[in-house]
Amino acid sequence: MDIRGIDHIELFVGDARQAAFYFDRAVGFQLRGQGGPETGLADQRSLLLCQADIRMLLTTGLTAEHPASRYVRRHGDGVAVVALEVDDAAGAYAELVRRGAAGVTPPTTFTGADAEVVTAEVGGFGDVLHRLVSRRGDPGEFLPGAVEMTPPDGGGGKLLAEIDHLAVCVPPGQLDETVGRYRDVFGFAEIFAEHVEVAGQAMKSTVVQSPSGRVTLVLLEPDRSRRAGQLDAFLDQHVGAGVQHLGLRTDDIVTAVAALADRGVRFAGTPGSYYDALEARVGPVDASLERLRDLGVLVDRDHGGQLLQIFTESMHVRRTLFLELIERRGARTFGSGNIRALYEAKERELAAAGANPVVAATPQEVRA
Repeated sequence: MDIRGIDHIELFVGDARQAAFYFDRAVGFQLRGQGGPETGLADQRSLLLCQADIRMLLTTGLTAEHPASRYVRRHGDGVAVVALEVDDAAGAYAELVRRGAAGVTPPTTFTGADAEVVTAEVGGFGDVLHRLVSRRGDPGEFLPGAVEMTPPDGGGGKLLAEIDHLAVCVPPGQLDETVGRYRDVFGFAEIFAEHVEVAGQAMKSTVVQSPSGRVTLVLLEPDRSRRAGQLDAFLDQHVGAGVQHLGLRTDDIVTAVAALADRGVRFAGTPGSYYDALEARVGPVDASLERLRDLGVLVDRDHGGQLLQIFTESMHVRRTLFLELIERRGARTFGSGNIRALYEAKERELAAAGANPVVAATPQEVRA
């Protein structure tokens, strides 16, 4: 079984058209396909958005008992499916179930005039599934016969290149079990582990990656021996494990951040003093420090080189899922500065919103 990369992600959302409007107008995605009851997708409306190599499916349930409706009631809008590109979806499904994965949806074939797509689903973490996808024929087809493709409109641009990683928050005590499952069942390798303490809070992090290097999960667990913080807030408000943020790689973070900010995307702030000793910490940076300061872009270094990153504020009422933009200049892993910057940036966002990360709102108070 060869997991080659991320085929797409699927978000379950309360209103697919409204969510698509945000990702189109603000983040630069394009609508490339849609499906619903008229295309054989019973009781749901799905919109396919694309940008460069990123495919995002937004799905809203049209009945109260549709899985998307149940997911949104419990968790709010969020990533519900991480689809993995494989050579043989049926074979991969059988192998993963043999290794101990929970089988959810057996192999299903979607056939069109010029393409055939086979999908199957197994359990991942929390309520998030992994959809195994193998494709033959026209790569421009997504799910032939189920999603009607539309031509690009010429707008949007390519500010973002691909999904760099997904950050996954799990409840206390579940990190080792989750890491073990991805190692033993999915064949991922542990490439980095760290315990981070910030302002009396602490978290554990382990990064797992597919053998291809194209699927990376940053697994996060709050350390309850310290005071509660933003990971605890995520788990409370999301009601369990889930994708805390999507890391989206860009080839030019300065241009991308400036463009997205002009379109209304709000980014987590960074104190100006952060930049005073930046080059002493990470070495010379091939970018204007004043421009980085104006935009709030963070810089870190590992053994391979530098990376530049910034985090958006959450676009959801529960203040759960958010985005990270990342430009890699040789860096391949996640150093302490990365994780510490994420932690501190999210704390600043919660503080600016006037929210105590622990008691800002109970799941019942924020549930629509």
